[in-house]
Amino acid sequence: MAAFDPWAPDFLADPYPAYAELRARGRVQYFEPTNQWLVPHHADVSALLRDRRLGRTYQHRFTHEDFGRTAPPPEHEPFHTLNDHGMLDLEPPDHTRIRRLVSKAFTPRTVERLKPYVAKLAGELVDGLVEAGGGDLLKDVAEPLPVAVIAEMLGIPEADRAPLRPWSADICGMYELNPSEETAARAVRASVEFSEYLLELIAERRAEPGDDLISGLIEAHDEGDRLTEQEMISTAVLLLNAGHEATVNATVNGWYALFRNPAQLAALRADHSLVPTAIEELMRYDTPLQLFERWVLDEVEVDGTTIPRGAEIAMLFGSANHDPAVFRDPGHLDLTRGDNPHISFSAGIHYCIGAPLARIELAASMTALLERAPTLSLSAEPERKPNFVIRGLEGLRVAL
Repeated sequence: MAAFDPWAPDFLADPYPAYAELRARGRVQYFEPTNQWLVPHHADVSALLRDRRLGRTYQHRFTHEDFGRTAPPPEHEPFHTLNDHGMLDLEPPDHTRIRRLVSKAFTPRTVERLKPYVAKLAGELVDGLVEAGGGDLLKDVAEPLPVAVIAEMLGIPEADRAPLRPWSADICGMYELNPSEETAARAVRASVEFSEYLLELIAERRAEPGDDLISGLIEAHDEGDRLTEQEMISTAVLLLNAGHEATVNATVNGWYALFRNPAQLAALRADHSLVPTAIEELMRYDTPLQLFERWVLDEVEVDGTTIPRGAEIAMLFGSANHDPAVFRDPGHLDLTRGDNPHISFSAGIHYCIGAPLARIELAASMTALLERAPTLSLSAEPERKPNFVIRGLEGLRVAL
């Protein structure tokens, strides 16, 4: 049987057999290398994401010492300051306050208004790929589209956007299991540089407000909605990181899955009305975010196993999305799958605020590729990124 080993190349290439073994062994298992409790079943992951006895942080209730944890080393402080003030790593009431402000930028009407801009940009990027006769789908289409959209929403000038993706990649390295000191050093450096840039941008927007999200957050702060400057910076970074990381990886993971399932790709090319269900199925089939962590604030019981306060639970999204108790024939890619309650966007109070925008971006790039590059094919086997938590490819070379 396949072993759960999140650092092994064979596992990273295809973790789904190992997930099947985990599910067969039970509903919760302790994993010593990361000191976490692994939860592989869809029903348990779904329930625990909504369970208020768990939290993304514990510092609103406990000190590190109270919780039996060691404080992060002082040299990592810039990363933790940046990370810990974003709403993804906050609990109510701070989470509620920040999410309420940010959600104004993600109302259905606002997101719907972005559709023409997203479609136009996706078309231009795909046209460039076609004119070149092919290229790297990751760098030429998947990456620039969501980065440009979220940068536009935040009000980051085009001339300033080149470092955004590298900063994001370095910061996101810290979300992997047991990151190395080298990874931590890169994340700290990116946190400092990104924060310094946003401080300058916030100062500019204070002097000359625009019709963008950063200006809106400043306005909310000035009207007494208690958004600190650090919260503004952390929110902007979170929106950029979360606003493109999943979309980029969903795009390349999805197209790689299509190339490996030619009958499904042929069906999609023959009927573009399958795009909405195809997007949901591709996000389920090869999940961009494989694991999501929660701290146990008050002990919980899973299938007779008591998980104590102070423990960490690792909810395996990739495994949950392949649970045969929920998905018929989960290892089969079925672009017509109608009942598809995947949890790739999480659930509960931390459900992805940008999910509607991500779906619009994925639909725009997929539609543009189907219409403008109907003979697109894989030109080289891609290399997987050596990451487990955020699952993606180093690139995806394609030809026409």
